[in-house]
Amino acid sequence: MALPEFESDLPVRPGDALSIPELRALAGRLAADPSEWRHLVRHDPAARIFERILDEPSVEAWLICWSPGHDTGFHDHDLSSGAVAVLEGEVREERLLLGSASASSKEYSAGELFDFNPADIHRVVHHGAAPAVTLHVYSPRIARPGAYSVGSDGALRRHQVPNGEELRPLEAVGP
Repeated sequence: MALPEFESDLPVRPGDALSIPELRALAGRLAADPSEWRHLVRHDPAARIFERILDEPSVEAWLICWSPGHDTGFHDHDLSSGAVAVLEGEVREERLLLGSASASSKEYSAGELFDFNPADIHRVVHHGAAPAVTLHVYSPRIARPGAYSVGSDGALRRHQVPNGEELRPLEAVGP
């Protein structure tokens, strides 16, 4: 699939990072065209299913299929911002908050969008009883995502995740 034109005053050229509004617009546009992704939807109770549906120098998009129990664990997207469109079912996004014993939490259902920037540490968890399908758009392309664990000393630790490896919750690690 080629990169669609954007309704934006900003020029979008290969290699440019898209803004959050552009990512949201692209996620919405891709979500609105099921002919591009419907045939890729399938669910596996043991693991999320990932299918790349857009592969451009400045942006990538992934269709992700979720079943009950699926959880990314807390992670970041290194230098990438992103937007997520919920196509079917429900997911919950949690964001780490400095100085808080808990994370902020919000549920999203079919037809809703959420976004994040490179500074955000969040997790996405399947929510509800029915399988879910989400569409994730990232710019620039994700190169070095990080997953987080909390050590026995309470320290938050970042672990680089090899590109293409599924994000999963990390167990607590020692100091």
